[in-house]
Amino acid sequence: MKPAPNSFARASAIGLFLATWPLLAQTTNSHALLQPRITGTVERLEKFESKHVAPRYVDVWLPPGYSLPGAKQRRYPVIYVHDGQNVFDPASSFIGVDWGIDETMTRLIGEKKIPEALIVAIWNTPKRLSEYMPQKPLEQLAEADLDAMFKSVRREPLGDAYLRYLVTELKPAIDARYRTLPDRAHTSLMGSSLGGLISLYAVCEYPDVFGGAACLSTAWQVANGVTVRELKKSLPAPRTHRLYFDFGTGTNDGSIEPFQEKVDALLKESGYTNGVNWVTQKFPGEEHSERAWRKRVHLPLQFLLNPKGSGK
Repeated sequence: MKPAPNSFARASAIGLFLATWPLLAQTTNSHALLQPRITGTVERLEKFESKHVAPRYVDVWLPPGYSLPGAKQRRYPVIYVHDGQNVFDPASSFIGVDWGIDETMTRLIGEKKIPEALIVAIWNTPKRLSEYMPQKPLEQLAEADLDAMFKSVRREPLGDAYLRYLVTELKPAIDARYRTLPDRAHTSLMGSSLGGLISLYAVCEYPDVFGGAACLSTAWQVANGVTVRELKKSLPAPRTHRLYFDFGTGTNDGSIEPFQEKVDALLKESGYTNGVNWVTQKFPGEEHSERAWRKRVHLPLQFLLNPKGSGK
C-alpha cells in the first residue's frame, strides 16, 4: 500500500512537532495546589515506578459518586489516557489549555449520558516519541529508510516496554487500589496524535486486556505511515472491541485524512461496522491541539462508556 503523495515529507515535518509535543518537564507541585483548578477529585500516584520505563506521575479522576456511603460496593469502568498532564489541569497542559475531561465527565454523568467511570491520566516523559511509537511496525522498516529522528527510535524502541508497564504494573496497581471493573469490556484507552497510535497498538497487542480505544488526530503520518500498513495483521476482533477515530483538517491534522481513509477501509474489511463498534469523524478546520480535542472529547467518552453511544 503506497503512502499518499508527499506523505514522507509531511511525516518528517510532523515528526519534530510530535516528538516534543506535548512534552512537559515533570514538576514538584503538590496535589493540593493542583486541585483548585480541577473539577471533582483527582488523586496523584507520585512518580509511579516501573521496571520497564521511567517513573512518571499518574493522576486518577474519581467520579462524583465514588466516595458516597452507598457506593462502597460499586465498581467502575476505567479509561487510561496518555499525555496525562494535558488531561485535567490547564496549569500543567502543554499550551495552557487542558482536555477538560474532568468537567466533561462530570457533565455527561449528570446528564445520564454515561455511567460513572475512573479516568487514569498517565503523564508522558522526555522519551515520549520512543514510548508512544508502535514498536513492531517500526521494526519492519530498515533504519536507512527513516529520517534522523526515527532512526534514534528504531535503535532504542520503547513502545513494547511502555505497554508492559501499562499491563503488568499500572493496571494491576489501579485495580488493587480502586474499585474497578477490571475486565476487558470495561477497560479502554484514549490518546491524541502519537497517543492515538499507542492506544490502538495497545488494543492490538493486548486484546484480552483492553476492549476499546479512542484515537484523536491519530499521527498515522509518522515513519511514512508504517502503522497503517501493518494494521491489517493485528486488528482485534470486532465482536469484542470498539474503536473511535477522528481528525481535523487544520494545522498538522491536514495530512491525516488519506491515511485515515486506508484505516477505515481496513476496518470494513475486518468486519467493523461504522456507527456500531467503530466511528471515524472529520472536523473541518479543527487544529492539532488540546483546544480542538477539548471541544469534542465528549464524543469518544460517550462512545467508550456507553455501548449504545455512536460517538457522533
